[in-house]
Amino acid sequence: MSYSRNLFIREPKSSKKKRKETEQLQNVISLRINDDEKRALEKLTKSTSKSISEIMREAIDLWSSKRRKLCMD
Repeated sequence: MSYSRNLFIREPKSSKKKRKETEQLQNVISLRINDDEKRALEKLTKSTSKSISEIMREAIDLWSSKRRKLCMD
């Protein structure tokens, strides 16, 4: 019994692309959080239609900009 296999590379949907094509994110950070924090992140992903990674990147950006502002005062 033989079967054919799809031998093509699936292109990512353009609507999902939010970062530049040239920018490839390769670094992985593991983070331990409690159940309440996980539930809060899951709520955010549903209400904003963003991934946990996108939410965490925004959180880092907000924290960094707030920190820079405090250091300049």
